[in-house]
Amino acid sequence: MMKNSAAVVVGIISSGRPAILPETIAELRRQTYPFQRIIICTPRPSDAAQVAEAEDIVRLIGPTGAPHQRNVVLDHARDADIVVFFDDDFLPDPDYLRRCVEAFQSDPAIVAATGRVLADGAKGPGLTVADGRAILADPAINDNPAMPPVEAAWSSYGCNMAYRMSVITEHDMRFDERLPLYAWYEDIDFSRRMGAYGRLVRVNGAKGVHLGTKKGRTPGRHLGYSQVANPIYLSRKGSFPWDHSLRSIGRNIAMNMLRSLRPEPYIDRRGRLIGNGMALLDWMRGRVAPERILTF
Repeated sequence: MMKNSAAVVVGIISSGRPAILPETIAELRRQTYPFQRIIICTPRPSDAAQVAEAEDIVRLIGPTGAPHQRNVVLDHARDADIVVFFDDDFLPDPDYLRRCVEAFQSDPAIVAATGRVLADGAKGPGLTVADGRAILADPAINDNPAMPPVEAAWSSYGCNMAYRMSVITEHDMRFDERLPLYAWYEDIDFSRRMGAYGRLVRVNGAKGVHLGTKKGRTPGRHLGYSQVANPIYLSRKGSFPWDHSLRSIGRNIAMNMLRSLRPEPYIDRRGRLIGNGMALLDWMRGRVAPERILTF
């Protein structure tokens, strides 16, 4: 059981997007539930150079790659009751942390949670900070419909996810560092493994906007390879069912093939398709592996 006042540490990993971090931190300053501190992990000091010095902000350097950087955050959040990971371009509703803490305190079986994404720029050209703040301020979008406060979830979404730290410590849970760079599906892998020790849920009152900023994303060929290689690796590992893996691979290849004819200006569809093909060839040759993108 957690204390009446749960200690919350917010973790943000970032790379190559220094301008967005101050905006996200500004939104975190509006939270109605106090966080203990914000831990920012980047590969280079310049990635967080625009973040103002503050007693409750810790800036750390870690190896490039989402799992590596998340693990650095975990290593420095051992005193927390709950660790909440936000993408550097996720703008949380002011009540996000409060609703999240309420859910964890209401049910000791909850080990992992994700919130409700009001708008996701990752599924399109991306949203500006002004767009995100307008959505949060619009009661027609940032609403409270008749939804259960907490409901079962299949996995967490990496842009906003929270974990019970005592479970992470007890079972020595780590993000899988074999998933390099943008680490396609590292959020699914970690949350599904956490789910072996309790409930994985969505907290509908914990809301926010994912801007889906395109700067700093993994190149198309690398991401395309990961779209095939990572699900295969996770299925072999046991954290991602094979039927989900094959559907995911087929869906992404089909989408990249279709849209490579008239690609969106903000997505390297042809690069992704080349990466898909490279991974399929490696799979047939028996050498497909997530780390192969580091050799491109």
